[in-house]
Amino acid sequence: MDIQSALARWHQVAANGSQPNELTAIMREDAIFHSPVVHTPQEGRSIVVAYLSAASQTLGNDSFRYVREVVGDDTVVLEFMTEMEGIKVNGIDMIAFDEEGRIKDFKVMVRPLKAVNKVWDMMAAELERQKA
Repeated sequence: MDIQSALARWHQVAANGSQPNELTAIMREDAIFHSPVVHTPQEGRSIVVAYLSAASQTLGNDSFRYVREVVGDDTVVLEFMTEMEGIKVNGIDMIAFDEEGRIKDFKVMVRPLKAVNKVWDMMAAELERQKA
């Protein structure tokens, strides 16, 4: 699958609210997630799906929008803007795809520090809510 098709699939899943079943369908079993607030990479489809669906619930509000795309051979960098409880958040999603267009690596970076702290608080709460 070409990178543009893989990217289009990601945008469709994100536009649908990053539902776990849709994320699972576009994710490799051995996918890795790099969080802006957790030091160690999170490995495996189920944990990556959990993080991305939680991120959708916290970051993916009405103000969320991608503002820039940089597309390489197998990797895209998507810059986003959103607002969380009055705090402006700027970040990037760096997504690497395999030959079949499935996500193999997903890295999120967020700025400024105030935003990182807000993401930490809200993501931790959402992940706990998902466990319950």
